[in-house]
Amino acid sequence: MDGAPSRVLHIRKLPGEVTETEVIALGLPFGKVTNILMLKGKNQAFLELATEEAAITMVNYYSAVTPHLRNQPIYIQYSNHKELKTDNTLNQRAQAVLQAVTAVQATNAPISGTTVSESAVTPAQSPVLRIIIDNMYYPVTLDVLHQALDGQNIYNACCTLRIDFSKLVNLNVKYNNDKSRDYTRPDLPSGDGQPALDPAIAAAFAKETSLLGLPVAAVPGALSPLAIPNAAAAAAAAAAGRVGMPGVSAGGNTVLLVSNLNEEMVTPQSLFTLFGVYGDVQRVKILYNKKDSALIQMADGNQSQLAMSHLNGQKMYGKIIRVTLSKHQTVQLPREGLDDQGLTKDFGNSPLHRFKKPGSKNFQNIFPPSATLHLSNIPPSVAEEDLRTLFANTGGTVKAFKFFKEITRWHFFRCQQ
Repeated sequence: MDGAPSRVLHIRKLPGEVTETEVIALGLPFGKVTNILMLKGKNQAFLELATEEAAITMVNYYSAVTPHLRNQPIYIQYSNHKELKTDNTLNQRAQAVLQAVTAVQATNAPISGTTVSESAVTPAQSPVLRIIIDNMYYPVTLDVLHQALDGQNIYNACCTLRIDFSKLVNLNVKYNNDKSRDYTRPDLPSGDGQPALDPAIAAAFAKETSLLGLPVAAVPGALSPLAIPNAAAAAAAAAAGRVGMPGVSAGGNTVLLVSNLNEEMVTPQSLFTLFGVYGDVQRVKILYNKKDSALIQMADGNQSQLAMSHLNGQKMYGKIIRVTLSKHQTVQLPREGLDDQGLTKDFGNSPLHRFKKPGSKNFQNIFPPSATLHLSNIPPSVAEEDLRTLFANTGGTVKAFKFFKEITRWHFFRCQQ
């Protein structure tokens, strides 16, 4: 990382699909980010920090810890520029993202123009934050908390952050391990009797991960409440056997028991469609002697957990369904020649699976049920009225419709049933 120190940093070798949010996130731990210029055609960016001191700290840190974005190492060095002069009309998206981040920073910043000694800082203005995690369903590491925002969910529908000012005015960190970490001092020891990160977790730092459908970033984006800053969080959770990541077994049961179904209307196909939003459904069996219940086998334990957390207590065909883990490890197909009245279906080779392709954008679009639907891959010959009629024929009422006439046709509905 050559060159004279400057508060403007030059970032090279960026992945082609990297976002402004991810680039800004690189600088957030070290101070306020004041400007950004993306050169996507060259896979480069310029990031301007508020002070030269903050930039030096950032460069020093990433000299010892190689930064990765989307499983690709990137390179950071001082720029020849002392400040960035950007044309907002040509850089509107980047500036909009930066303004959003700045607004969040300003909310928690002390009043400008005041000088307060550390010993005189009151709890309401303390630089130390106290964080409480509600509904902690998955493990949460220091790296996850490193980019925390009050009221946000770290993972979908769980691990909600409660952040306020601490009574402490200073943190004295002696060791960098899984219990404490100083992000400005990568040289600190791990501490006697306190091991550093587990080797399996450390090895996963360099791996791209999409944890519960969240992109690897460090500030809120359009697709998720709060993105995970790096692979360490995913690795820690995967090590606990509760979530999935490439190359690591998710563990847990893949079979769900769904009860209180509307037995007059439910079919294996309808259950495949609903649960297929959260994973690749392999088999569905509606119970012969209890047709208001069904077994659904997902591709892995992570997907079954996702489906259970999002669909338990939701309404299907007018009834509140209950979704729990089954004691069964697999859904058995009927014996050859036995007619089970179409209650069991094998969807293992279905072309409608959404999560077959590793790294698919579908992993970034996993949300709880909503009245607003997103439709894609619509044939060019299909008009708005055709779609309205399609949804009306299922018993729903289309209350609003937005049609984007682009190369990829996207349609948004708001339905009421």
